Amino acid sequence: MNSGTNNKALTVRALVIGALGSAILTASSLFIALRMGMLPWPISFAAIASVLALKLFKSHNLHEANVMHAAMSAGSMIAGGLAFTIPGLWIMGLGQDLALYEVLIAALAGTLVGLVACAAFQPYFICDKKLAYPIGTAAADTLTAVGNNNAQDAPALFWGLGLSGVYAAIRDVLHLVPSILFQSNALPGVALGIYNSPMSVAMGFAVGVVPTAVWFIGAVVGHLGIVGALPAANLVTTATALDIRVSLGLGLMLGAGGGTIAASVLRNKKLRDAAKKTASTSAKSAAHDVAQTHQSTEKGDKPVRLHTSLRLSALICALAVALICAVFQLTIFTSTVAVAATWFCIYLSAWLTGTTGINPMEVFGMLVLLLVQAVFRIASMKVLFLVAAMVAVACGIGGDVMNDLKAGDRLHTNPKDQMTGMVVGALVGVVVASLLLMGLYQVYGGGAFGPQATFVSVQAANVAAMAGGISHVPAFIAGLGIGGVLAGCGLPVMTLGLGVYLPFFMSCSAALGAAIKFVLEKTNKLQDSKADTIVSGVLGGESLVGVLIALCALASFIH
Repeated sequence: MNSGTNNKALTVRALVIGALGSAILTASSLFIALRMGMLPWPISFAAIASVLALKLFKSHNLHEANVMHAAMSAGSMIAGGLAFTIPGLWIMGLGQDLALYEVLIAALAGTLVGLVACAAFQPYFICDKKLAYPIGTAAADTLTAVGNNNAQDAPALFWGLGLSGVYAAIRDVLHLVPSILFQSNALPGVALGIYNSPMSVAMGFAVGVVPTAVWFIGAVVGHLGIVGALPAANLVTTATALDIRVSLGLGLMLGAGGGTIAASVLRNKKLRDAAKKTASTSAKSAAHDVAQTHQSTEKGDKPVRLHTSLRLSALICALAVALICAVFQLTIFTSTVAVAATWFCIYLSAWLTGTTGINPMEVFGMLVLLLVQAVFRIASMKVLFLVAAMVAVACGIGGDVMNDLKAGDRLHTNPKDQMTGMVVGALVGVVVASLLLMGLYQVYGGGAFGPQATFVSVQAANVAAMAGGISHVPAFIAGLGIGGVLAGCGLPVMTLGLGVYLPFFMSCSAALGAAIKFVLEKTNKLQDSKADTIVSGVLGGESLVGVLIALCALASFIH
């Protein structure tokens, strides 16, 4: 396929096929999130489907495929945001009066805020920070390999994709290998072992040595130190240690996010002050640099930055506030705080997705739920879970959008065209996810949702368990302080809290991938290898099989 800049990316065909694909992927994503307690990234599947669909129309436009795949994948994380929160109400025996229009508004408000926030964050995370976004990078490599028969790295990518997909099928369909290797219960409360997931190992490789090392340090501190050592020393019970670990992890993630923002604001202020001092002596040089930048951008040498209108952002956020006020019956101030907190959570979500490939959207929904509950004394669990759903949807689509924009950045696709595709796909996802979730509730009842029920809804059960408040407030406050101070000092600690919070076996598999990369770098074999391309294939292969399993399971369930 041709990826030249003269090809038109935004077409009616891309939007129509993307919308149809979004409906299918949204439905399958909601089902797998409810039934299996997991949600694979659908981006690689959407990328392959987009290229193949365009080939049926004799199109060789890689940019059009990029817009189409962005539209296709947009609804999946909206489904995840709803599936990871709303069923918590039914698990608690509540929510009998929950209406379809309330779920629709929660999903719509979250989608609107998520889209406008990502448009605003694109220049920072993708153009300036150049975060890895391993899933988005894998999607770009997949598009290139599938669309261009002459791509030199295509064989390496397809080997990685094929082997990863076959292994995932052996594990999840044939059940010939366990999900966790070397699993042990030697330490009560600690899930020892290594997650048997090629994608998880590849994630650690793609993210890099330093972020993954910080991630693993958090896992060691949280699981071996707090949950393992403290009860062994008879300082606390295992149950209390688990509460400390979870609360500390949440606090660290929030504190690191706040500290990073504060440090960035201060750093930018210093740069502006320095620029003002030298402006009078460097105006001519600056003008020359601007001209050069403009020329190189036109040639595609530099990333294209989205320029989001402040007025448009404010208008969309005001619309979200109005929707929340009208439907959730919250005050304007409470609704404004909820939307502002959602922006902050999208920032954290975009950062974590870019550095780890993991997007704990339900965690952010739970945190804003607790914030609104504690500050404004909201007693209605239905309202609180709708707020959590809005935040989870916003963070979910935030991760997906940033991955898609990363793919576009690598292929020099116009991000404005991508955003248009994602708006269409996301709106389809809002409707499909809301209708399907409430349809399942109407057909099967609230008793069908829960850890021992038809729809296990693991994440929603966790949100329900935390709805009563932070389990260990001192640990949470300590995490806020530690994370804020370390991030404010410029240390790369954004992944520290994630390691404390996530299961230990997941952190171990990511650390294994980072260790492999470290060895290749130290032996000077990384540059000459096809490791990065193979890793992109591995990331896409397991995700592809996960989506196919979901589609087959959904079809079987309907039948």
